[in-house]
Order: sequence, then C-alpha cells, then structure tokens
Amino acid sequence: MSIEVAVRASAQLGEGPTWDHSSSTLLWVDILASEVHRYAPARDDDAVLVVPQHVGAAKPRAQGGIVCNLRDGIALIDRDGAKSWLVYWAREGVRGNDAGIDPSGRLWAGTMRYDQAADEGWLARITGDGAAKVMVDKVNTSNGVGWSPDAKLMYYIDTPTRRIDVLDFDNATGTVANRRPLTHVGNTDGWPDGLTVDADGCVWVALWGGHAVRRYTPRGELDREIALPVDNPTACCFGGQDFTDLYVTSARSGLSDQALMDRQLNGSVLVLPGVGQGVPSVAFNG
Repeated sequence: MSIEVAVRASAQLGEGPTWDHSSSTLLWVDILASEVHRYAPARDDDAVLVVPQHVGAAKPRAQGGIVCNLRDGIALIDRDGAKSWLVYWAREGVRGNDAGIDPSGRLWAGTMRYDQAADEGWLARITGDGAAKVMVDKVNTSNGVGWSPDAKLMYYIDTPTRRIDVLDFDNATGTVANRRPLTHVGNTDGWPDGLTVDADGCVWVALWGGHAVRRYTPRGELDREIALPVDNPTACCFGGQDFTDLYVTSARSGLSDQALMDRQLNGSVLVLPGVGQGVPSVAFNG
C-alpha cells in the first residue's frame, strides 16, 4: 500500500471529497477559503471555483453543474457558472458543513455554528424541487453521512460525540429511524469527521487530530487503521476508474507553525491507490 499526494495544497479546511464519475474528476472544497476544487487526475489539474460564501460541500448534479452547501443555504451552480438559491435558511453564526447524496439522489446537508455551540446544528434532507426538512436536530458539528450498499442503513457523525451512528433508512420515502451508536472512537484517537462506505458495507472515517483513516465493519468492529502524514485528515471517498483509490482531504486550520513545518502535507489531498473497493457516487437530482 502506498500513500501519494493527489493535490499538493495549503487548504485551510479541505473537506468533502466526492468522485464525479461522469467526468472522472474529484470535487473537494476548502471551506474557509470559499473554494470549490475539481481535480482531474488524468491531467494532474486542480481547477478552482471561488464561491460567494464559505462552502461546506459541493456535489455533482444529474443535469450538470454542482450543488453547494453554503453558509446561508443550498445553492445550485450551472455549467455556465450561473448561481441560484435552491434553499435559503440563513441563521446568524451558522454555516453549512458536510453533505451527502442518498441512493435516490436526495441531498442530506448538515450545519454547525462557527463557535461550535452545542445543539444548534442539524442534518436536513433536500429534494430536487427544493423541499427541505430537518431529519436530525440538536446537532453540534454535523459531519460525515453515507449509506450502506443495500440502502437500508444510513451512517452519520456528529463529531463532538466521538461516535459513528447508524440509522435505519427507508429509501422509498427518504426517512430515517432508530438512531444508535455503531462505534465510539477512543478519547485519545482523534475526532471522527467525514466518512464513506465501501462495497462491503464497511465504514471508512477520517480522524481529525488522529493522523489516520479507519475502516469499521457493519458491526462496528475496527478492521483497519492507516496512519497518514497529516495531522487533521477531514474526509475520504473512493474514486478512480474502478473506485479503488481512497482520496483523503486534510486541513491546516488551527495547527501551530511547528506542526505545519513538521508535516508539510497538511492541507493537501492524499490518495491511497488500491486500498479498497468503493461504489459509484450518486448525483443530486435537482
């Protein structure tokens, strides 16, 4: 197994990698720089789009363009660069954070307070017509969200809980029930951040402050841990031609000058070729 640098960058808060298989590119964001990146491995090119607000996540749309979880709501950006609000829910001191697309193409977008005050964030479900509903409330820092290959389970992280939670998922109605812990991350092992689910139904999670990504089985058992040359891995996804390359974003925010000197890849996007088998991502149906 090798750990390679996909994009050598200095992202303040790199996040939300998503493989867009329609264009064989990796979407990722630098939240605090208000940047959406699109990395094309075949050309070794990382194109940057600056958006008007802090951006927690950017996902592909079925009709082209992207959908963004911005500070004040959900925005659509067309292929020609035209921008429009799909959902506007601005709240003082609150911004969008991580997001995911469920198996039927609905967007699940999380929020959090800038000061990380408890219980004022949420996880909302947004359909293609702009209908939005809060599905998980009283959240501190809404982060990773993903689905089992059979679409019967949803995994979710509220980072300060140090848990990966699992919920029963009804794909026909887009509803969840019976939230319970899948596993707890140890108090000295970092903070669970973004996640992805592989073809075996195992959950891969990036550990902020833990210098690693972990793989947990559907029973919540730790199956694998891979140390990384960055302090704050933030999120991960499978991509590449066969969905066997694990991409991992990272952040420089909050690190000391010494930490940045010691680990100069902080803020870069890493790739672990052939580390597992992912599943194709789904585009937003709006």
